[in-house]
Amino acid sequence: MFLAALFLATSILRGVGEPGTTQEREPDGLVPHSVSGGGPVVDTRYGPPVSLGVRPGTVALTFDDGPDPVWTPRILRLLAAKRVPATFFVIGRHMAEHPELVRAQTAAGHEVGLHTFTHADLASAPVWQMRLELAASRAVLAGATGKNTTLLRPPYSSMPDAVNNRDWHAALRTGALGYLTVLSTQDGLDWKARNSQDIVRGAAPQDGRGAVVLLHDGGGDRSRTVAALGQLIDTFKARGYRFTTLTEAVGLPPQTVPATRLDRWYGTALIDLIQVAVAVPPAVAWLLYAVAVLTMARLLLLTAAAAAHRRRTRTRALPQPQARVSAVIPAHNEQETIAFCVRALLDGGCPDIDIVVVDDGSTDDTAAAARTVTDPRVRVVTQPNQGKPAALNAGVAHAVHDVVLMVDADTVIAPGAVARLAAAMDDPSVGAVAGNTKVANRKGLLPLWQHLEYVMSFGLERRLFDLAGASPTVPGAIGAFRRSALASCGGISADTLAEDTDIAMALCRAGWRVVYRSDAHARTHVPTTIQDLWHQRHRWAYGTLQSIWKHRHAVMEAGIAGRLGRRTLPYLLLFQLALPLAAPLMDAAALYGLTSGITPVPAYTWAIFSLAQLVLAAYALRRDNESLRHLWLVPLQQTFYRMALCLVTIHALVTAALGASPRWRNLSTAHTGLQAHPARV
Repeated sequence: MFLAALFLATSILRGVGEPGTTQEREPDGLVPHSVSGGGPVVDTRYGPPVSLGVRPGTVALTFDDGPDPVWTPRILRLLAAKRVPATFFVIGRHMAEHPELVRAQTAAGHEVGLHTFTHADLASAPVWQMRLELAASRAVLAGATGKNTTLLRPPYSSMPDAVNNRDWHAALRTGALGYLTVLSTQDGLDWKARNSQDIVRGAAPQDGRGAVVLLHDGGGDRSRTVAALGQLIDTFKARGYRFTTLTEAVGLPPQTVPATRLDRWYGTALIDLIQVAVAVPPAVAWLLYAVAVLTMARLLLLTAAAAAHRRRTRTRALPQPQARVSAVIPAHNEQETIAFCVRALLDGGCPDIDIVVVDDGSTDDTAAAARTVTDPRVRVVTQPNQGKPAALNAGVAHAVHDVVLMVDADTVIAPGAVARLAAAMDDPSVGAVAGNTKVANRKGLLPLWQHLEYVMSFGLERRLFDLAGASPTVPGAIGAFRRSALASCGGISADTLAEDTDIAMALCRAGWRVVYRSDAHARTHVPTTIQDLWHQRHRWAYGTLQSIWKHRHAVMEAGIAGRLGRRTLPYLLLFQLALPLAAPLMDAAALYGLTSGITPVPAYTWAIFSLAQLVLAAYALRRDNESLRHLWLVPLQQTFYRMALCLVTIHALVTAALGASPRWRNLSTAHTGLQAHPARV
């Protein structure tokens, strides 16, 4: 719908021809002499053509290419001051943009005729376009004024002796549609005149003959027309000419009739649609500027934060492996991965580790699979299905040590990661430590896109939050907590669907620091199908919304809570909610710019930001010691994957508005990536 509005606006703004110009035409042999040598109004509606001349001593001022918001009001004021009626041949797209001006013309007693919808050359237009141009113009006039008309001045027309074969065929076709063809006898050539005197000379009739004078109130700079109009009226009046409307000048009854109720309704709807479409490009331009500023700010912020974080942690000593840690693994239907997760913890270089597996009402053999790891440090606890927060709290209750590591059941912890997380707890102000989550199953386009996202987005953002002093999330795949810190917050809450975000924010508000260890790695299984990815990201986005709302009062608090409220929460709103919603518009605008031919600027902007994303991705991959071989996927990820995240965010917002909520579940696919590479961490 967005692209459709853009292309509709393009067709309205661009049109088919350039208004305000007259093309030179040579007469051809098929034009009847009664037309080429006759008057300025040609009636081909009923049988043989009839040419109508202007009464002697009569002048009909006609204006083409309006209405224009600048020049039409000035011309109307001047005509009112001189008490002179006129006939305006209006362009449909201009009427739709400024219907109030057409109403002002009819209210002042002026006559209104059609000049097509986009200033199309009817002599060269196919029949379908001619019909569409006239039908749209007629509808807009009905919507704006409640009236219809049979008067039509074809764009690029001139005087009767300039009518050629193509013009004549067009006049026959429009006559069959019920329109009178209106030409002129005097052309002021105001679109190219050097000064007002040239316009007056070109518009003046000779020897007292009547005249239909062609001028313009739109299509360009009409300052010379306005300057000449008063002189022209005074000159004609001094010569004894009388000013009237076109139909009266040629002896016709008024050609304006009331429109039907259906025509008025359809015309009003068309005007509304066109005004919305015309407003799209300027609104999109401002929106694109905002997206560009936000995107560039995020890129610069993440790059600077990653560099600063690296300098801060470069001299950090490797911790000793004697840390005393309890690991809690919540599991629900994870029989295929739970053993790999437990063994990785046992082999992680932390001998004094206590592992509690909480089987949360699994319907498969998760508990039995966990018990196949025969080690006294491993305990398996079963409970009815109560959800992940309840499983985590149960695990904490059974944990032995003060440092509690929480690990998802489909995750493999890297050697040394546990000790690094525990080492961060040497600082008594630290309440939780977030680890560095990586993607284990990197086969297929969807997992590879998530691999890039985990490194580019999640990894760099956690470095930024660490520097800001208020990390909003401790990932469920790998995170460590101080038992006393958890107790101060009442444990893991089930208030939101993002318990890892909720508890991190709660710790910050309780005065605990939540930090990040980029060197504490863990590989986790990610969704391999669109359905599973959608469910996971919907739950994340919805839970993030819940957590932001729950902890919104941190904005008014001091200390670490204040840093959360005034630094982290605005970042989440701007860059994890607003930007994913708006960023795909850049892709749509780039496509629009390339295909419409209006401007290549959106495409250039898209290319620049894609290049910037490539640079950021390369930098992030290097910081995490990852290969660059998948870098070519970044432009695709930034287009298709970003669009999917936009739709997920919209879904989460709608869900929040309706008051519904998704549920916790495991991935439906087999975790073959972890089974095939259990030690690749």
